Amino acid sequence: MITLTEENYIKTIYHLSTNGEKTVNTNAIAEVMQTKASSVTDMIKKLSEKNYADYKKYQGVTLTEDGRRVAVNIIRKHRLWEVFLVEKLNFSWDEVHEVAEHLEHIKSDKLVDELDAFLEFPTYDPHGDPIPDKEGNFKPLEKIVLAKAEVGATYKCIGVDDTSSKFLKYLDSNKIALGTIMKVLHKEPFDHSVKLALEHAEIVVSYSVAKNLYLKKIEG
Repeated sequence: MITLTEENYIKTIYHLSTNGEKTVNTNAIAEVMQTKASSVTDMIKKLSEKNYADYKKYQGVTLTEDGRRVAVNIIRKHRLWEVFLVEKLNFSWDEVHEVAEHLEHIKSDKLVDELDAFLEFPTYDPHGDPIPDKEGNFKPLEKIVLAKAEVGATYKCIGVDDTSSKFLKYLDSNKIALGTIMKVLHKEPFDHSVKLALEHAEIVVSYSVAKNLYLKKIEG
């Protein structure tokens, strides 16, 4: 039986890696989990004993196929619950993450499958992140961060990297959301800020914003 804490560690390792394949060091895990490196090592040894992780001293940890399967299932549940909270319970996109953190640990596969069907099998969550299907497959999505967007081109906002409440509230205050159309007017060489033309106004966003907005180019 896998515990809630073990699930959180597995999910953290997955997010710190590249699709669960890149080796992750214990200090990085400790920083995310806000705990001591020694505690991380103890947990990783437990995960290794359960065949969820491969740990090599001084090298780091990778997820096994079983570990990756657990991580992707948690992510699927988390993102489905976020869709449910936004679409059916009228939560805003800056409110759902913390609630979904609790709901993602529900163990009923039938509940999650029925939730997926009830929501008509969504492929993206309210932040634009892909939702894996029951088999763990993610739908690929072409995207570029605003910081690397082309001046003069027009884009649609399709996701965010920073899902913190502060950042999402900032976007709301500037009327930027998924689906927002924006034209890149200018990129300032000095501080890398970006001037945008939105439907309602022209605004300037900082580099810290520009590197956290995912866009898809609109051709024509």
